[in-house]
Amino acid sequence: MSSFQGQLFFLFVLTVGCLFGLDATDVSGDERDSSLSKAEGNGSSVIGPEYMIDPDLKDQGNPKGKYFEFAMRLSDSKIFRGDDSTLEPRKSIRKERKIFVYIPAAYRDGTKAPILVMHDGPSNLALVRNALDNLTTDKPGKRKLPAFIAIAVENGGDDSKGSQRGLEYDTMSDRLARFIDEEVLPAVLANAEIKKSFPNIAFTKDPWGKGAMGCSSGGAAALTMGWFRPDLFRRLITYSGTFVDQQDDDAPEEAVYPLGAWEYHSSMKLIENSEKKPLRIFTHVSEYDNGFKDQEGTFHNWVMANERTAAALQAKGYDYRYLFSKATRHCDSKVFEHTLADTLVWMWQDYEPDNS
Repeated sequence: MSSFQGQLFFLFVLTVGCLFGLDATDVSGDERDSSLSKAEGNGSSVIGPEYMIDPDLKDQGNPKGKYFEFAMRLSDSKIFRGDDSTLEPRKSIRKERKIFVYIPAAYRDGTKAPILVMHDGPSNLALVRNALDNLTTDKPGKRKLPAFIAIAVENGGDDSKGSQRGLEYDTMSDRLARFIDEEVLPAVLANAEIKKSFPNIAFTKDPWGKGAMGCSSGGAAALTMGWFRPDLFRRLITYSGTFVDQQDDDAPEEAVYPLGAWEYHSSMKLIENSEKKPLRIFTHVSEYDNGFKDQEGTFHNWVMANERTAAALQAKGYDYRYLFSKATRHCDSKVFEHTLADTLVWMWQDYEPDNS
């Protein structure tokens, strides 16, 4: 992105941010508390180019939860068996996928826990674990999290068109949401090691108590889960989202969504032309995210796709937050370390525990 285009983008962010009462200034160091930490901070914001790890994403010595890990064989699945006709033989497919589960110390066995499903497990589970340890305590402060259970799910293997991961994450359908709801979550509840520690473990049925999070195609997958099944998942976090055409060219979904996730913001205007859904959506893109430069130096694809997706969410009146991070790259760890605690707090804003 050229300096001139960066200035134009900043002005765009400032305009959108003002509509929501959000100060769209650089956010680093102590300035973070004046903008990103606002619980009411819907809208767009620019961060960087300096970054620091949020103290709430570090180990502060608070009580630790319990961590579990197990595997699910693809051949046992009724939804993602690894044998779809769209898969390319040259792309590897896992025989089993690992499931990583973290149950915070604040969770009480028998209560109906909210959950956060994380794609490309274990991904950023270490940061989420620390956030749960630090922000579910009784210490004073406005930054709080409910005692949600984090479930990081490994993808099926490889990447992009013709891959199992691409099939799971880049396809415009409810298939991934159904896979998580019908196969992964029951497997977590039935796991012997988990049941030994939490014999009465339960998940909430409230879709406002179920979130999804991912980066790259995993980010697009998080939005797609909620978009097609808002009755199951409503709190969505996407970093460096792949809102581009990575859906397999042979996928049946091509008949309705020929440009894959690009259709969220394409001339189809899927977001703007669809009935507003009960969703809360975080999106992010890095300045040097994936894409290409044209002869004038303009970045296309990931950056443009995320800008247009955020604009569509704003136009439709969604509860949304959009971050543009300067001097960072695709799924940059600096961005997660700087923002994830605020993102989680904003995402779980107004959550009411399921006491039914």
